[in-house]
Amino acid sequence: MKRSKYLPLTETTYYILIALLEPAHGYRIMQKVEEISDGDVRIAAGTMYGAIENLLKLKWIEAVPSDDKRRKVYAITDSGRQILQLETERIRKLSQLAENYHL
Repeated sequence: MKRSKYLPLTETTYYILIALLEPAHGYRIMQKVEEISDGDVRIAAGTMYGAIENLLKLKWIEAVPSDDKRRKVYAITDSGRQILQLETERIRKLSQLAENYHL
């Protein structure tokens, strides 16, 4: 498997992509990341919106229709899922390597 030039992902990007497996607005993404990381990762509003802009440019996420006109809702795209899957596999390989060396 050829390695993507986008790997490794930052921890924040990885968590955001996971959070967007279910469509959400920016504030909900911030909450979800904190929840799924058990509080280890907290994203500030400025960081969140910068990350959203970057992920939109990469076409890893997209804005989706929403009933709430006050908030933009985002979802992961097929490209985003693909990069998330590649990064997850990369992390699994690292974990397996550590286990093989009894770390």
